[in-house]
Amino acid sequence: MDFKYTEEQQMVRETIREFALAELAPGVAERDEKEIYPTKAMKKLGELGFMGVTLPEELGGAGLDMISYCIAVEELARVDASTAIIISVTNSLAVYPIELFSNDNQKERFLRPLGEGKMLGAFALTEPEAGSDAGGMKTTAVKDGDDYILNGAKAFITSGINCDIVLVFVVTDKEKGMKGTSAIIVEKGTPGFEAGKRENKMGIRGSDTAPISFEDCRVPAANMLGAEGMGFKIAMTALNSGRIGVASQALGIAQASLDESVKYSKERVQFSRPIAKFQAIQFKIAKMATEIEAARMLLYSAAARKDRHENYIKEAAMAKLFCSEVAVRSALEAVQIHGGYGYIKEYPVERFMRDSKITTIYEGTNEIMNIVIADQVIGR
Repeated sequence: MDFKYTEEQQMVRETIREFALAELAPGVAERDEKEIYPTKAMKKLGELGFMGVTLPEELGGAGLDMISYCIAVEELARVDASTAIIISVTNSLAVYPIELFSNDNQKERFLRPLGEGKMLGAFALTEPEAGSDAGGMKTTAVKDGDDYILNGAKAFITSGINCDIVLVFVVTDKEKGMKGTSAIIVEKGTPGFEAGKRENKMGIRGSDTAPISFEDCRVPAANMLGAEGMGFKIAMTALNSGRIGVASQALGIAQASLDESVKYSKERVQFSRPIAKFQAIQFKIAKMATEIEAARMLLYSAAARKDRHENYIKEAAMAKLFCSEVAVRSALEAVQIHGGYGYIKEYPVERFMRDSKITTIYEGTNEIMNIVIADQVIGR
């Protein structure tokens, strides 16, 4: 594939790179250490249009293509993986499914404010006893007049504390299995909806992750996304898109690991010469650079298929699988190249190593990605 960035894509990279260096880089270590949410940066990213990157302009978004979206998430992750995943979740797991399945009323109430950066969205599928097994959900929604009454709990919700709305997946008919699940939009402040204590995570510590719960939470039936029973289809549609976002985040972490490794290897002197002169270091950097370029092309292939409205399930799973593994390997090598200093918080590669691991877990573990890919290649 002969790939060349368009002028618009180049402009997106330059814009978001400048933003990340100016707005995110100065306080990234402190936000990581103290678990500080990037409130000011999120507001500015909303104003720049990056809360609805691919959403059409008439709906409040930026109207860009998926490769531009990948570039934006990657450039954010090169500096701050926490901010990158917040952008990824609200774009892929909130904006995208609401764009596809909402009615006109929901578009005005929820989609436009999301795209304009006036609302932050979250996605609630995982439960304490239902992770990879999404069919094991126990959170219920029972119809009562013009409302649904929700009861249950969700776990590991990105932006669970800071979100304005959350797309919640519920069981509306347990007799129908997967076809008995539905998706409903719950607004922050709804009685019976509560966010729990923020999780104390190993990485992406600037992004809040929290459990949320519902106790006799009454939600208008008008907030149901799509029809009853469409929940599993909506969830899988969102997750396929989300895997492109996570792959982009992973790619950004990998690129940052390479950047810091090249920089350090030229500065660090041992045996009277920079360690970049040693073949052992050169081979590590060469392998990192090669894997990152391969990961980028795999990611862009998935993004381009999505833009063309082609089936991209396999490609998205491959991109998420490979980019996340490259991120972990690159971060580990960066720490190794830095030696003892790589284990010290003064150097960012320590954070890259912690941030990289989650990319192999969320949006479907890499074990699940292998199953998805096999299903697409072999057929069920």
